[in-house]
Amino acid sequence: MSVQPTLAALRGFHCEHTPSKSRVLALVHHREGPASLQAVLTCRQPELAQQAVRILQQAIRSSSVAWEPELLENLCAQLPDAPASSLRSAVRHALAGVWPMLPGSFLKWEQIADDVDEDGDEGSDADGDTRALRTAKDARLMDLTGTVVRVATLREFHVHDEQAVLKAARGAGWEPLPNEDLKDGDPQDVVGAVMWLGESDREIEGADTVKDASQGLKLRTENGHELANWSEEPVVVDFGVGWRHKAAVRRGEPTGPSAEEKAPDFAALFPVEVPHCDDLECENEQCQWQLTPRTADALYAELCVLADQAYDDSEELGDRTVVPDEYDGTWGVFACLPKLTFAADLQWRRRFARAADDLASDLERGQWPEPTCTAEELVLHLAIRDAADHEVEGDAAGDHRKLPSHRDDYDFGMCSEVFFQDTDVLMLYNARFDGIEDPDGETNQHMGIGDLRVAAWFEPFLNVQARDPHRGFRR
Repeated sequence: MSVQPTLAALRGFHCEHTPSKSRVLALVHHREGPASLQAVLTCRQPELAQQAVRILQQAIRSSSVAWEPELLENLCAQLPDAPASSLRSAVRHALAGVWPMLPGSFLKWEQIADDVDEDGDEGSDADGDTRALRTAKDARLMDLTGTVVRVATLREFHVHDEQAVLKAARGAGWEPLPNEDLKDGDPQDVVGAVMWLGESDREIEGADTVKDASQGLKLRTENGHELANWSEEPVVVDFGVGWRHKAAVRRGEPTGPSAEEKAPDFAALFPVEVPHCDDLECENEQCQWQLTPRTADALYAELCVLADQAYDDSEELGDRTVVPDEYDGTWGVFACLPKLTFAADLQWRRRFARAADDLASDLERGQWPEPTCTAEELVLHLAIRDAADHEVEGDAAGDHRKLPSHRDDYDFGMCSEVFFQDTDVLMLYNARFDGIEDPDGETNQHMGIGDLRVAAWFEPFLNVQARDPHRGFRR
């Protein structure tokens, strides 16, 4: 009887180089144990191994229908028969988004928990005992000495072609539930097929991602938290501010700071003044517009989301040019920028992500977010736009609703009025103003716009205090 392999979700491919050979490895995640590196092929030429990784990465992002095999076959023609065959097989797995793992080729959770290796020998660290670091299966939260983090994920898919989904799932090794276990409203077990395919972050053929969000929560006994297995009540979560939303059909898992662990106390940082009247034109200082705790919290959440997404997209894009049509909206942040930024390099994109962190830091200190450069201006425009889109979610979400309310809550139009010196950067979205970024251009000089070329986006404005140039990056 043949042994059935475990199907793992593919996360990427990497190279390992030595003076005598180069290896291509697949990084896979699976339920039965920790993430694992699986061997793909070995060859003598490092440049061929790097080409193989690039082709395999393209296959992960592609589908069987859209895949064009010319580059693969050109590379296989340069490889010996064995690695060429391995590469073709790996591409098939990459297109399916899963990787078959035979028993014994990966570590299982119970082996870690029992501190036993494949040969049954007890393992130990340099101090001779790692058992104290393990987690007892029957432990309660109060029994654990380390940090316990709960990660909840919400994914919603619109299945527009059930047969395509079922076919893709079967091709990835899925089998439907027995007839007696199927529900009346789901005779073909479409739910099971989507759950199986959803283990991978790849796009599902026959379905569109409608919602993709995740949240981290640091559990604390003093807050009444308990491990889910021991909780008397079902674990209930809210999807609103504090959740890290991902754009539809995205890869990667941006989490940002947990609302429970790191969210600032905006009620204390931005205390509201009770207005003496309802006249919006009143000149009394206590009647003027205020950045309220709820508005600050909403903006902070969106800035964290933008930063996380931009860091994730930077890692996947590298120095490649953004082609929105090609990637179908995958690069949620960088595809939303003016087209003159599409050819920016990895370092520029990481600095753009840090710009979102810098503005979030302003709010953490109880200060209005103050853009100090062109990149921060555009980041703040995006955060205000997203916060306005999520206004209803935010007002009903978790701890956010505990913040004091005020008549100025969610007045994002006023945020756009008071946070910016000008809105010149938005002109870059208008095709009528192509070329206006050049400070030597006639229109630019006539309007006194300044340098909006990509290379100048992080140059500090002369009339504000510049950020610390040695502050580094969060990730």
